[in-house]
Amino acid sequence: MASPVWHPYAHLLTQATAPKVVGGEGPRFFLEGGETLLDATCSWWCMIHGYSHPRLVAAIKEQADILCHVMLGGLTHEPADRLARELVRITPPGLEHVFFSDSGSVGMEVAMKMAVQYHHLRGKPEKHRMLSLMQAYHGDTSGCMAVCDPEEGMHSLFSGYLPRHHFAPAPQAPYDAGPDEVARDLAALRSVLERHHGEIAALLMEPLLQAAGGLNMTSPLYLTGARQLCDEFDVLLVFDEVATGFGRTGKLFAADHAGVTPDIMVLSKGLTGGYLGHAATLATDRVHDAFIGESPLHAFMHGPTFMGNPLACRVALESLAVFEEERYLDKIAGLNRVLREELLEDEALRRHPDVDDVRVLGATAVIEVKDGSRLQGVAAFARRQGVWLRPFGRWLYTMPAYVTPEVDMRQITGTMKGWFLK
Repeated sequence: MASPVWHPYAHLLTQATAPKVVGGEGPRFFLEGGETLLDATCSWWCMIHGYSHPRLVAAIKEQADILCHVMLGGLTHEPADRLARELVRITPPGLEHVFFSDSGSVGMEVAMKMAVQYHHLRGKPEKHRMLSLMQAYHGDTSGCMAVCDPEEGMHSLFSGYLPRHHFAPAPQAPYDAGPDEVARDLAALRSVLERHHGEIAALLMEPLLQAAGGLNMTSPLYLTGARQLCDEFDVLLVFDEVATGFGRTGKLFAADHAGVTPDIMVLSKGLTGGYLGHAATLATDRVHDAFIGESPLHAFMHGPTFMGNPLACRVALESLAVFEEERYLDKIAGLNRVLREELLEDEALRRHPDVDDVRVLGATAVIEVKDGSRLQGVAAFARRQGVWLRPFGRWLYTMPAYVTPEVDMRQITGTMKGWFLK
């Protein structure tokens, strides 16, 4: 009997039977029947410690004996309080207030609502639209779909259903670009703000790495310039660090590359090491204090049932402790070195007629092809090499767990190259 599970992003007519995972350890998971696969994507980029990490598993078990869940409406508990304090400690200075939710998409919905209500409370209700970037992806809920790339994104079918927002061109200057190259990107952003700032509440961006929109990697100077433009035009700056947070770009947060503090920052995925769904939307005093007032409109009307779940908060605290105590930024630097050596510096790969570009940033690497059909069959090919790769569109990528040993990293990169150079 076929499973009744409806799988995400699956074409029901042509989808193959999904392999059944029965366990995992470190960077590998185990399939029913005995097959073992090296996970090159760490389960949509969240399992940063790998599978079955003993400290994270123990933290969940310990917390389950104390308190599994209680509503955060009108109540609090120690794991939520501790996690909020830790997030304030490690995020860019000025982010002093933490609103919990249960997924990255919901965390972004919170950020957008927060931005609109902030301007309303300041007497500017006309500032109720968002400004997003082309090649952006912020999630699959309705509000998030409306700020994903409307042309090449996956949600064009829903265009008639979604509210309309503004979009600026995706930045093109690469990570190591100079000021002149970045100036062109910032000029395009300024042009949109000059025309529409009167109705724009916030600029949303995935800093440095636009993940599911095509793994576009951009310059820290763009973040600096965007911060200045937002201040000039009275627009809040929102960083979606769901994918980039917790080391993915080589620093703890992508914002750290530029020394920029956004007005609002959204975290998820690596927040709990992938062990439970959870998210956090952090805000500055400037945003938070606008909600202090006597009218009913000053209450922020959002409250996910599972926000601040004690199990999720407790495992997130353990994830942060492991990250710091085991010097994960050093581990990420080692992964980056291998990715650069194996992919970025491989001239045969870069010159392959099917390859359009090869990019590396932190613990992320992508081979972009000219025609997405060139990647048909790559997942099955990788599986035969003992590697789990899941390409999308024109992009064959890896975002490995940070605990992946060097020999396993070279197995991943060798498999990626092998598809083209076989």
